[in-house]
Formats: sequence, C-alpha cells, structure tokens
Amino acid sequence: MNMIKLTIDGIKVTVPADCTVLEAAKSVNIHIPTLCYLKDVNQIGACRMCLVEVQGARSLGAACVLPVTEGMVVRTNTQKLRDARRANLELLLSNHNRECTSCIRSNSCELQALCHEYNVKEYPYDGAKTESILDDVSHSIVRDNSKCILCRRCVATCNDVQKVGAIGVAQRGFKTSVNCIYNKSLADSPCINCGQCIIACPVGALHEKDSIQDVWNALQDPDKYVVVQPAPAVRAALGEEFGLPIGTPVTGKLATALRRLGFDKVFDTNFTADLTILEEGTELLGRLNNNGVLPMITSCSPGWIKFCETFYPAFIPHLSSCKSPHEMMGAVVKSYFAEKNNIDPKSIYTVSVMPCTAKKFESKRDELGREGMRDVDAVLTVRELARMIKTAGIDFTNLNDGSFDDMLGDSSGAGVIFGATGGVMEAALRTVYEVVTGKELENVNFEAVRGIEGVKEATIDLNGTKINVAIAHGTGNASKLLDSIQNGEKQYHFIEIMGCPGGCVTGGGQPIIASSQLMSIDPKVERAKALYLEDASNPIRKSHENPSVQKLYADFLGKPNSHKAHELLHTHYKPRPKYN
Repeated sequence: MNMIKLTIDGIKVTVPADCTVLEAAKSVNIHIPTLCYLKDVNQIGACRMCLVEVQGARSLGAACVLPVTEGMVVRTNTQKLRDARRANLELLLSNHNRECTSCIRSNSCELQALCHEYNVKEYPYDGAKTESILDDVSHSIVRDNSKCILCRRCVATCNDVQKVGAIGVAQRGFKTSVNCIYNKSLADSPCINCGQCIIACPVGALHEKDSIQDVWNALQDPDKYVVVQPAPAVRAALGEEFGLPIGTPVTGKLATALRRLGFDKVFDTNFTADLTILEEGTELLGRLNNNGVLPMITSCSPGWIKFCETFYPAFIPHLSSCKSPHEMMGAVVKSYFAEKNNIDPKSIYTVSVMPCTAKKFESKRDELGREGMRDVDAVLTVRELARMIKTAGIDFTNLNDGSFDDMLGDSSGAGVIFGATGGVMEAALRTVYEVVTGKELENVNFEAVRGIEGVKEATIDLNGTKINVAIAHGTGNASKLLDSIQNGEKQYHFIEIMGCPGGCVTGGGQPIIASSQLMSIDPKVERAKALYLEDASNPIRKSHENPSVQKLYADFLGKPNSHKAHELLHTHYKPRPKYN
C-alpha cells in the first residue's frame, strides 16, 4: 500500500495515499469540525466548517475532500480558521429557525454544539429567510425546512445509500431547498418511511411523527388495558439515550422502566419473533415441497416491504405472507391473551417500542387488523421512549433489572438476533434444519450469514438437501440483489432483506449518533454484539423450543400455518405507485 507522510499541527503523520486530510487528522486524534460530512455517505465540502490551511496554498481547503500529498503541511487551528468557521456558523444561523430550546434535537444538535464550541453569541447577518415548509402528513416522518442547513446528508442517504430518491435539492442560490419532487409531501412520494434521513440529519429538520401523547392518554384512561412490547434491537441501543456506551445491553432495565411507566403488561417482541420463525419456516418448507414461488423473501421489515411494493412489485408473490413480529404480537394479545384473561379485546391498547419509523406507517396499514381493531395502536421509537422515561423522572441507569411478563414475554436466543442483519435467516435455519433433518444441531451459530457486508450468500446443507440463501441490508443493497435475480445471474431459495443498513440495530428510530463519533465507531457492529451476546447466554436458542410458543399452538393456534394462524398472523401486500 502506498503511504504518504505529512505534518498536521506539527505532528508527523503517515497514512495511506487515498486518505483525506480529515481522515489523516482523525488518525492522530486531531478534531476538525464538520457538518455536511457523513462517513461513507456524504463527502462534498459544502458546509465549509472543515476548512484547513495548507502551506503554500492560495486558499483554505475543505479537509473532508482534500486528498493528502507527500510533504503536505497542514494547520487546523489558527485565528484565520476560527474566524472563518465562526462566520460560516453565523451565516447558517441567519437563515435558520433558532427556537433551540423547544427543538426536538436540543442538546443533540450538531449545529448547536458547534455554536457552543466556537462561542457564537450574536447574529450579525440576520435578515431575510427562505420560505419554509412543514410537512407532517406522513405517518412516520416530519420534515421542517425552517431548520434545514442544506448539508445534503439526508439527500445522499436517500438517493445513494437507500436508492429511494424521495427527496432532492431544488432551485439554486438563496432559494435552494431540500424537497420532494413537485413540492409533494413525503406521504405522496416514494418514501419508504425507513427514517435513515433522520439518522443522517445533524439538526432538527427531520424527525419522527410523535406518538408520545397518544400513549400517555392511553395510560391515563381507566377504561384501557395498555400492553407494551419492545423490539429486539431496542435493548441494544436505549442505554445510549442515558449516556451509556454504544451497544450496551439494557434488557432488564428496559423491562423495569416500562413497568414504572404504568403499562398493564410488559411483553417482549422476541416472543413473536420466535412465533414468526415457526410460521415463516413452515411456509418456506411448504413452498420447497410443493413447487411454490421461490425464492421466498422475509417480510419483517416494513420499510423493505414498501420498497418492494413501490419499486419491485413483480417480487410481491415472493414475500412471505407472515406479518412482522410486532404486528403478530398485537394480533395475539387481542385474541389469545384477551380470551385467556377474560378481557374485552376492544379495551386493549397495544403499544410497540420499535427501532424503526416505518413501523408507524405499518401499524396504519388497512391489512393489519381485524373486527374493527388495529393489531397495534401506537408505535414509539427508541428516542420517544427515552423522552417518556425522562419526563417520568425515572433514573434509568440506576434501575434494577426486571423481567417481561409471563405468557407472551418468554423468548429464545433466536428471537433476539432478529435485530441484526442476518439474524432472521440464522433463526430460521436453526429451526428449519432440525425440522428437515430430524437431527439436533451441534452448532447453532450460522457464521456464514453474519456480518455487515451489503449482500451475503451461503449454501446450507440440510442433510443432503441444499438450499441457497442470501441476506441484504439497506434497500440499496436489496436493489442489487433483486436485480441479479431478475437478470438470471443468481438463484436462491430463501432471502432475508432488512430495509435499514445493518438491520434494525441502526433503524430510523434508534438513538442518533453524531457524525464525529461515526468516524471511529460503527453502531451496526457494536449494537449487534449486544444481541449476539444475549443469544449466546439464553438457555433456549431455537425458536421451536420456546415453551410458551409451543403452548400457544397447543392451546389456541393448533399448528403453524393453520387456518387460525393464517387468520391472525398472515397478511397480503399490494403494488404502490411511486407518486400519489
């Protein structure tokens, strides 16, 4: 590898030749401020916050796009640079909604942090502001252009990573804005509600549709029986909202906090993740044995489902008919649980705590409910749950570890790894292998389907029957995979697709990590570690061995894919127009 030697702030640095000055500075712990930069997503030098002085150069350079050269001498902290950065911040603020104390990103805003860092106290360029748009029509995402700083991180994420293209840059100069085509709402665009734009945004221009007050109202209603369920990935990230390191598992504290908030029952989506494996695995075997439509593709991720319905409708018959795990839980709570406990299902209010903004849209789908009831009544993101815990005055980090309620709170290790890319596939293979072969797995870890490569594939030998499987995470990678199938380049039997890069652990409803942190830590990896550790420590590691799931079938559903199971746990999908 060709290496380059340069000097940054008097420090000798040796880095690969393809490095930028920003990356070289980071390698020796020199901090250069950024706003538009987002590692591996957006490197355009637009915000001019990362300006540096290079000896011999006529002008300042943007470190995020400035390549290193042999013998280069760089300075990152001079009065000229500090003045330039402060002026850039003042110019950004001149066209910015400065209601910081009431902003959803107050204290986690990258613009606000830089203003503190550079001691910006005045607004010398205050004047006309561009016309702003508040788009709150979507069930999942609110877009507030009055807070947009035109960093384009959301645009790069939507167009280049997810390959959706719901938003883009319109007009020029002072009138430049980030918008949907023809100024449509996100609800009338190809938006798949994944929320990756929210994760990318450094300010409060994008955030989830708030459901907190709806949940408080339900908890205060004496006529409602309020049941909550957290998704697998929630336990790997919630602690970050309270200062714990990225990827700290907080399962016990999560259960305790939910009970403290006043929910009548605290169940676990991991339970219905196990249930999903029984239903989905049986569906796969049925297709394999009866010349059904193959490859079968998982249907747990609502962002992926809407992407398929919008951009790849020819693959709709390939989708598993299974509802996602949290929707299954809602259906089971309002049928089996209600019947066993003599509760009127119409009085039950189900709340899902999800790492995902697309779940908000999913819960409103006409197909997901029965007898006038929705399967899930409200969806909270991890960030919303954290705000509720703080509002309630709960000292989260000092909580004792609690547990989920019996009946629908038990789960296997296979259920928890649903939160990481490859987890649904691995959980399914653990069960399908034993069903097909009649043999006990000696090693339940399917390492071939783990990892954060964009597309992974493997061939699994089921005692002489070989099945080809593939895993993709992020809809941009899903496009590559589906295109290879359409072109006849690849053939598979079973595919897992998650709408968000990394799977649910980095979903659009998870805690937001500053771009400076993302230069040195990968939340996809760290949060997944927490889930795999919980899987490894669980005495039951296969979904079909969950005794509570076995009891559900024995007492109520009969068997996987039974008529009652289809009535409650399965659904259908439909093609969607790109623009309404």
